[in-house]
Amino acid sequence: MNVSLDGYVAAPGDDLGWSVPSAELFQWWSDRAGATSLALYGRKLWETMSSHWPTADQRPDATAAEIEFARRWRNMPKVVFSSAPSPVDWNARLVTGDAVTEITRLKAEDGGPMDVGGATLAAAAIRAGLIDEYAIVTHPVVVGGGTPFFPTVDDWVSLTLVETRQFAEGVVLTRYETKR
Repeated sequence: MNVSLDGYVAAPGDDLGWSVPSAELFQWWSDRAGATSLALYGRKLWETMSSHWPTADQRPDATAAEIEFARRWRNMPKVVFSSAPSPVDWNARLVTGDAVTEITRLKAEDGGPMDVGGATLAAAAIRAGLIDEYAIVTHPVVVGGGTPFFPTVDDWVSLTLVETRQFAEGVVLTRYETKR
């Protein structure tokens, strides 16, 4: 997830303008999508992604990287979690039931790497202890409020640092594995 230095995934008003990726970071996100077996989306992030990426490669000004990501995004299997039934497309299916139960079931299938996207969905997975790895892309901006990345948890989550990488404009990736 993209995170501000003060720990928010979105600024007040769901503003994401501070998290526009450099070309290098965008390529990292694209490569990650290409390696993901299943993407899990909360409703709000799904609405953002599905309003842009299904046809982004058809824009006349689309870059080669955007064309590649749009193709990867459409082809990647996706599960959308929402309590409100709504149509989904682009290799996605909708789950309206309990997210923790479904994520637990999906993990038991051991079908490869899954990415969790969306603050509310990620919070439920974090609280349930379902996250094996945190990939946090920290942007050098303090937004002062908004949607926090981490929820309140009952017990500490101990992590092991497995990677750090610096991108343009001071953006830093840190990847941690959960200690079990």
